[in-house]
Parts: sequence; C-alpha cells; structure tokens
Amino acid sequence: MNQNKTAKAVDFDKIMDTVRVFAPATVANMICGFDILGFAVDYPGDEVLMHRVTAPGVRIRSITGDEGRLPLDADKNTVSACVKMLLEHLGISREIGVEIELIKHMPIGSGLGSSSASTVAGLFAINSLLGNPLTKEELLPFCVEGERLACGHGHADNVAPALMGGITLIRGHHPLDVIKLPVPEELYAGIVFPKVDVPTRDARQLIKEKVLLKDAVTQWGNIAGLIAGLYESDYGLISRSMHDVLIEPTRAILIPEFYVMKQIALNAGALSFGISGSGPSVVAVSRGKEIAENAANLIQQHLTDCEIDSLKYVSPVNIDGPKIL
Repeated sequence: MNQNKTAKAVDFDKIMDTVRVFAPATVANMICGFDILGFAVDYPGDEVLMHRVTAPGVRIRSITGDEGRLPLDADKNTVSACVKMLLEHLGISREIGVEIELIKHMPIGSGLGSSSASTVAGLFAINSLLGNPLTKEELLPFCVEGERLACGHGHADNVAPALMGGITLIRGHHPLDVIKLPVPEELYAGIVFPKVDVPTRDARQLIKEKVLLKDAVTQWGNIAGLIAGLYESDYGLISRSMHDVLIEPTRAILIPEFYVMKQIALNAGALSFGISGSGPSVVAVSRGKEIAENAANLIQQHLTDCEIDSLKYVSPVNIDGPKIL
C-alpha cells in the first residue's frame, strides 16, 4: 500500500456533528501466519460514538463494557491518543474539539483484537467526521501506533484486517506493506473464548527467539500453501496448510484443554483449529456456517463440563471492515 499519498484538505463547513462507528474483532495469525496474517469477523466488535464540540481538544466522555479497566485519560487511552495524533498530522488539533464515547462489545484480553477494534473505530470515526481526508491506507499507520501504545509492539495483524476488512497479509513494516487476500465464500470461523487470563505480553514472552530450520521451512510451506488455497478457493489445500509448528506448541500450554478442543473441532469437520492471536480464544476455521457452529457448540459444551465459562461467536469473514451505524 502506498503511504505517500497527500491527504485532502479538511472542509470545516462539511464536518459532521456526530458519527457512530462499529469496527470488527479479528483473528490474528490465522494459525500459521504469526504476525503477518489476520482476518476480520462480523461479530463481536467495538463502537465509538464521536461528537464535535466547540472547545478544541480530544476528550473521552465515557467508556462502557470495560468493567472500569480502560483509562479515561485522553493521553493514555489508545482511541483518544490516536485521534489526537491524526488531528496533529492534519494540522488542525487546535481548531477541532471532539468528545468520545467508547462502547466495548468484546472482552479485553481475549485474543480477538479488542484494542485494535477500538482504535480502528476511533480513527475511522474521526476521519468520517472530518469528511474522509485520509484513505484507509493512510489511516493504517495511526492504527499501528495504537497497537504500540496498547501492548508495546506495533504490529498490524489485527488492525489491518479490522480496518481494511477481509484477510490481510503484512508483507513488511518498514515501510508498511499490506496486501488484501481473496476470501473464499464459504469460509467461516467458529470462535470460543474461554474465560481465562492470558495477557498478550506474557504470551509473546514465551515465544522462542530461535527456531529449527526444518520447522521454519515447514511453516513457510504452510503459509504459502494457505495463500495459494485462498486464491484458488481450495478448501483441501487450506486445511492441509493451516498448521502452526512454531508458536502453537508453546502458547497452547497457557490455554486449558487446548488439544482436547482441537480434536473436538477436527472431529466435527473443521478445516483447521488454532489460537486466535495470543489467546485464549480459539478458532475452528470451517467450510460453511453449520460446521463452524457445531464445532463451537461442542467446544463450548466441553468447557462447560470442565467448569470453564466461555463465550461463542460464529461468523463469516467480514470483508468490509468498519462501518458507520
């Protein structure tokens, strides 16, 4: 994506008074593509209600659905901090005032891109409020900065699909180079979030700094096979390719009943099964809604039998990304 486009000037006469935006949750890594692949889903997601006010500056009016865990300080909250960055980039931070209501519909620390959904919703909202002076491609670096603020690592595998929609490949970060990949029509995700705590920072610290060459070659082949399968809508190739030999063996230790859940999903006909992002959410990637729904139901029932509470989401790949409600 070209990051050198020039933003169009903001027409102050056409700035909206209020806008409400939804941005979707995402499944980062897509099992075998650590930090480079991800896809958006229809639900869950987060909403931002943004109001233009007379006093310049960016303020958070309220946050709901976060159980009091997120900061109301505009400099510390990723949504407001990124909105401030955008206004400063456009050179209008002293001329525009906005107040933000953040409505969380997804669990924090779920491995479903909670921080990225909020950040994308906020940036999409301010850009819409201002009459879209920036393209989605130009918004993306600001979204990545939001991830850096949220978890200390400015990766794009959540924010890229949340903003662009569909399945995205992060080819590189310097410069940021993102490619949208084809989405086979019948590709569905059966997602289950076991209510256990797996902080993103802790999950990243478990990852080995060095890997065996034979494992790296296997992983490269799987990533290439998955991308080829997406282009050909070859579900058999997608299934054979979605296996993670580098990250899953370590991170699975943090997720109770992981390998039992995996076998349940595969027995139910899922194409593949793995960890969403850093976990603890898991995903049964399936051909068709029925298989995804059945796999998720069986996994959730198993967790209930193990006295582990969980949430379930079943969705096709969301190809549109954020939307104005």
